[in-house]
Amino acid sequence: MKTTLNLHDALIFEAKHFAAEQGTTLTRLIEDGLRLRLAQVKQAMSKPKKIKMMVLPGSGGLAQGLDGTSNRALLEACEA
Repeated sequence: MKTTLNLHDALIFEAKHFAAEQGTTLTRLIEDGLRLRLAQVKQAMSKPKKIKMMVLPGSGGLAQGLDGTSNRALLEACEA
């Protein structure tokens, strides 16, 4: 497929020079670069996000009578 791109002149000059050094074409260089970038993005999106939980020093725990194993009880306590 043919398409038109507006790229910075210095970037194209450098890319053409690099492609010639590597014995490839500018088209192939751009295709390879796009493939690499798309693979990086897909890999990053497939990794589970790490969540850093903040732990505060203190004592006490749950309020008296609150069932910490029940989501409903915790939600109701937050709404009260």
